[in-house]
Amino acid sequence: MTSPMPGLRRGLPIWPIPVLSTLALGLWGLSRQDSVWRDEAATWQVAQRSAADIWHMLGNVDVVHGLYYVLMHELFAFFGPSTTVLRLPSVFATAVAAACVAILGQRLAGLWAGVGAGLALGLLPAVQFYFQEGRPYALVTAGAAISTLLLVTMLKGHDGAARWAVYGGTILVCGLLNWLSLLILPAHAATLAWTRARRRIWTRWAAASGAAVVCVLPLILFSRSQSDQVSWIPPLTWHMMIGPAILLTIGGLGALADRPQAGRLSAAAVGLPLLAVPQISLSGISLIQPLFLDRYILFSMLGLALLIGAGIGAAVRAAKPRFPRASKWLVPVLVTVAAAALLPQSLAKRSPASRVDDVLAIAKDVQRLKRTGASVLFVPAARRDTKLVSPSAFTGLHDIALSTSPEVSGTLKGLEANPARIRAAMLSQRRILLVTDAPEVAKPVSAQRDMTKMSVLKEYFTVVADKQVRGRRATVYERR
Repeated sequence: MTSPMPGLRRGLPIWPIPVLSTLALGLWGLSRQDSVWRDEAATWQVAQRSAADIWHMLGNVDVVHGLYYVLMHELFAFFGPSTTVLRLPSVFATAVAAACVAILGQRLAGLWAGVGAGLALGLLPAVQFYFQEGRPYALVTAGAAISTLLLVTMLKGHDGAARWAVYGGTILVCGLLNWLSLLILPAHAATLAWTRARRRIWTRWAAASGAAVVCVLPLILFSRSQSDQVSWIPPLTWHMMIGPAILLTIGGLGALADRPQAGRLSAAAVGLPLLAVPQISLSGISLIQPLFLDRYILFSMLGLALLIGAGIGAAVRAAKPRFPRASKWLVPVLVTVAAAALLPQSLAKRSPASRVDDVLAIAKDVQRLKRTGASVLFVPAARRDTKLVSPSAFTGLHDIALSTSPEVSGTLKGLEANPARIRAAMLSQRRILLVTDAPEVAKPVSAQRDMTKMSVLKEYFTVVADKQVRGRRATVYERR
């Protein structure tokens, strides 16, 4: 019987296998039926601003994503805005991460562990969600994978100054994409401690990582002035720790299968800190400032994939003495079974319903419902993203609450007039189109401007048309 992956016998590199698998998964259903949700809408509309406007905005909001916005600005300028251009960087980044994980698994736990780890990464539900997302989290994951591969390479004795410089530069780029990615540094420190790294390695690691942190520090300090952006994140509760606990249990089983030993570089010594330390660290930070969101530490899934690969490699080794031919099919069978079991989730994540709303879908309804000369309102004001992403759908509608555009004000949603002026403007209208959240995802109105809008509509206007689609709602009001 021949091997199910004959190229593995000829000493060919294994990383193309997970790269091709991840690319196939990433390209499958990439457009999500031409839907874009609110987080991606922020990327879409900011990336189409001029470099000067982006710089102006970062002084007020979203500075933590500044580097990513600049990157997407250049891509949109070259290729044009589309859902494909919006999401392809995340797909390619995840493919790079899968290649790195495969190489790590092979070096630390054998060939089949590498294949299993690389293929496992693209199948993980959290990874499948974010590698089709127009946000920076997959790019951070790729950077974390590259830096971890560099660290292992240097722990194996290839620790030249150039590699340490690349390591520090990679950590720096990750930090500029999202400074919470610096939580990979304590994970790497745990690996150094576990493997009893030499003093020279510790010194060079401290210098490279310290230089990266110093360069990211101004961004960290400045972003604190924009902390209102994350004020919506709920405080940490024990319910929120159920998912991480399950992941740590799975990873722990993979680590045990690798038979880790103190002082030995192994899949467990690299993967377990990479999985556990960011999860635990972010939990600790969230006790002070609520920040616990899985996307901020998506790169910890690299550790889980590596540990899953180590477990698969151990299973192949255990089966080989008794079933030498059948053992070669174990990895393909396990991957096929896992892909089949996860198929419902995979399909769900590629559906527009997988996100809380759809900015583009409701814009199409606006275009059908609008009448030239009528007015438009947004509740909350952040729902103006529909107009910013699809301006042509709002042609002929007067945004009566807006006093300063997003570009001029250096904000994501623009500045609105005071409640009294909004009320007066509304009362002078005969027809108003309201864009808001669908009831199932809407939060109670709290801002005074939004309370004024809803109060005037309720008292002086009557609903004549109402459309709801994928978490958004467009309602037409006419004056009584």
